[in-house]
Amino acid sequence: MAEEKKSVISVIKNGLFTENPTFVQLLGMCPTLAVTTSVKNGLGMGLSATAVLVCSNFIISLLRKFIPDKIRIAAYIVVIAAFVTMVQMCLNAFVPDLADQLGLFIPLIVVNCIILARAESFASKNGPILSAADGIGMGLGFTAALCIISAVREFFGAGSIWDIPIYSAYIDPVTIIGLAPGGFIVLGILVASKNAISNRKKKKEENK
Repeated sequence: MAEEKKSVISVIKNGLFTENPTFVQLLGMCPTLAVTTSVKNGLGMGLSATAVLVCSNFIISLLRKFIPDKIRIAAYIVVIAAFVTMVQMCLNAFVPDLADQLGLFIPLIVVNCIILARAESFASKNGPILSAADGIGMGLGFTAALCIISAVREFFGAGSIWDIPIYSAYIDPVTIIGLAPGGFIVLGILVASKNAISNRKKKKEENK
């Protein structure tokens, strides 16, 4: 039991830090660059993807021995699409404003490479508990990355955080940060910073 618990924790940490889908694997770039103009949108997109990741990983893991290899990708997409539909219906019912903001990017979770990649590389090879943990780790890693990028872009590009004005009434925000080029600039700076921190940590461990 202790060994399984340790494995679950390590799997979650792997998605959060070691193999973060955004800052390490550079997956899901379309929603990452498109919806991160505000923290509210980034959090909504991240949590939506997390819910789909956890549920689809769990179900695909349960069905992995019954799905023929020749149709496994098609079967994965059907499972993922079912959960995406549920998430979209919940967003439309309870947070319609957020659903309108995210727009087409919610249905496109069906073909999000993060979710398909985890289904193929992890859920199809591991038990349901570890697969759900992988979904939690990868989903929260994706959500954290989106929130960090969104916070930087909203602060510098709109002068606000969570739609609350910070300095926009006194200083003009840097408009380009809220546009597509700004998304690439912020992502590049954050990825470079993450790599620099990881390399410094690795050098310290080697010196020890």
